[in-house]
Amino acid sequence: MANRCHPTHRRRPAAPRWSGLLLCAALAAAGTAGAADRITGKAFATRSEVYAPHAMAATSQPLVTQIALDVMKQGGSALDAAVAADAALGLMEPTGSGMGGDLFAIVWDPKTHRLYGYNGSGRSPKSLTLAEFQRRNLTAIPAYGPLPVTVPGAVDAWFALHDRFGTLPMKTLLAPTIRYAREGFPVSEVIAYYWSASVARLSKYPGFSEQFTRDGRGPRTGEMWTRPTLADTLQKLADGGRDAFYKGAIAHSIDAYFKANGGFLSYGDLAAHHGEWVEPVSSNYRGYDIWELPPNGQGIATLQIMNLLEGFDLKKYGFGSPEHVHLFVEAKKLAFADRARFYADPEFYRTPVAELISKSYADQRRKLIDMDKAARVVEPGTPKTLDEGDTVYLTTADANGMMVSLIQSNYRGMGSGMAPPGLGFIFQDRGEQFVLKAGHPNAFAPGKRPFHTIIPAFVTKAGKPWLSFGVMGGAMQPQGHAQILMNLIDFGMNLQEAGDAPRIQHDGSTDPEAQVAAMTDGGEVDLESGFSYETVRALMRKGHSVRFSDGPYGGYQAIMVNPNGGWIGASESRKDGQAAGY
Repeated sequence: MANRCHPTHRRRPAAPRWSGLLLCAALAAAGTAGAADRITGKAFATRSEVYAPHAMAATSQPLVTQIALDVMKQGGSALDAAVAADAALGLMEPTGSGMGGDLFAIVWDPKTHRLYGYNGSGRSPKSLTLAEFQRRNLTAIPAYGPLPVTVPGAVDAWFALHDRFGTLPMKTLLAPTIRYAREGFPVSEVIAYYWSASVARLSKYPGFSEQFTRDGRGPRTGEMWTRPTLADTLQKLADGGRDAFYKGAIAHSIDAYFKANGGFLSYGDLAAHHGEWVEPVSSNYRGYDIWELPPNGQGIATLQIMNLLEGFDLKKYGFGSPEHVHLFVEAKKLAFADRARFYADPEFYRTPVAELISKSYADQRRKLIDMDKAARVVEPGTPKTLDEGDTVYLTTADANGMMVSLIQSNYRGMGSGMAPPGLGFIFQDRGEQFVLKAGHPNAFAPGKRPFHTIIPAFVTKAGKPWLSFGVMGGAMQPQGHAQILMNLIDFGMNLQEAGDAPRIQHDGSTDPEAQVAAMTDGGEVDLESGFSYETVRALMRKGHSVRFSDGPYGGYQAIMVNPNGGWIGASESRKDGQAAGY
C-alpha cells in the first residue's frame, strides 16, 4: 500500500487540515507503511541514495540530469554540466528559471583546493527612481509587469563561470537545449501543474501567451512542447557569446520592448551589467564548515540559524520532537529579524557579515530563546561593526573532483510575465524585493541589486569537500538549508532521507516581502505531514500558531563525497527531479 502521507506524494498547496496529519501519525504508529515505502515505522517515506564512481548530477528535471551527465561523459567539467543543465531548465522548467533571471554559484576547484563564489544578480534600471514609485502612490513594488524587472544576470554568469572552469565549447553546452526547444520535450508533472497555474495570472503581459501557451492554456503532463524562439536566442549566444545578449541585437530588442510597454529597462542597463566573483563565508557547526555567499543574498541567515542551534543538544531531543521544532523556529525568528534589517546590496550598504555570523553574536542572541515559550516580538540585534542588505537548484560533480552548487530563478515562478516576442524567455520580477522606504538598507535605488532569496550551499570538513546542496523556495531556502544540516549532522539521516523528511516552515512578518525590523505576532508554523500530534499539541502549549499544509516546502538536490570513492546523490520527490551518475 502506498503511503500518501509522506513528502514523496505530489504536494499541492491546500487549506490547513488536521485530519491528514492525524491519519499519518496513526499509520506511523501502527507501522503500516508498505515495503515500497523503503522505511517502515517512520512518518515519512524515502528511497535509496544514488551512488556512482565517476560523476553525478542532481537536478529538478530528469531529462536535464541526463544532459548534465552526457556533457561530463564527453569530457566536460562539472561546471560545463551545470551550465548546460541550467540552460535546459530554462526551457523545461520555466516555472522556476530562465535566461531572464539571476544566478548564484559556489564551485569547488580540485586544482586549487578552494571554493569560488559567483554573484550573478542584476541591478535595477538606472532610469527608475524611488520618486517614480512615490509619484504612482505605490507602497510596495508590484509583483508582475514591467516595474519589478531588473537586469537578468544568468547569461553573464554562465559565461563568467565557463571562462574560468569550463572545458567544452559553449556551443556544445547549449546544443542539447536548442535541439529540445526545436524538436520538443514532454512536460513533467509538477512543472505542468505550476505552468498551468501561471497562465491566468501572466497571459495579459505582452509576449507571454504567444510563447508560453497553446490555445490559451499551459501544457498538460506528458504533452510534447517546443519553444523555437528560445532555440533562436540560444543559437545567437552559441555563435556570438555573452555580448550577443547584453550588447547585440537581443539587447536592442529588449530595449524596444520595454519602451513600448511602459518599462524602464534599457540597452544601457544591459550593456553595463557585470556579475561578481565573491568570497564564500562560513561558520563551523559541530566540526562541519558550512559555506554560503554573502549579501545581497540571504545565505548568511543559514549560518546565523546554525550558530544559534549549536548551543542545544538536538540529537538528544530527536527529530520531530517538540524541542527540535521549537528551537528551530525560535532560531529562525532571530536570524530573520536580522535578515530584514541588515541584508542588502553591499555596494550601497555595508552589512556587518562577520559580526552577524560570529559565535559571540550567536551566544548573545541565543539568550533570547525561551525553551517554554514562543517569542511573539523579535527585534534585530545590534552588531558591533554596524555602519549606517521561485527557483531551480542543481548540483554536479565530475571525475576530477570538481563540484558545483548552482541556483537560478526568475522569482515568483515564471517571473514578471514580460516576455519579449521572438526571444523565448520571461524577465524576472526580482525588483519586487526592494523596499519603498527611504533610508532602509534595501530601499529601491537606480542601478542597485535587490535583496535576494536564492542561495547555493556547500559544506567542507577538515578542509575537504563533503557536500554540495540547495533547497528551493523563497524564504524557505535558509530554513531548508538548516533543516538538511540538522537531519544529516544531528539526526544521522542519509542524504536522501535528509531531503525526504517532513519539513518545517515558519512564516512571519520578517519575511522579505515585508522587510520590517520587528515581528509582532509570532508568525505561523507550517508543518508538513509526518509530525506527531503530540508534537503539535506541545508546540501550541508553548504559544506557537501551528498550521498543517501540504506545501510548498521547496525542492532539494544534493551530492556528497562518498568516503569509499565516487559520489552519493539525492533528489527528493516533491519535484520532478532525478539524481543520477555513471
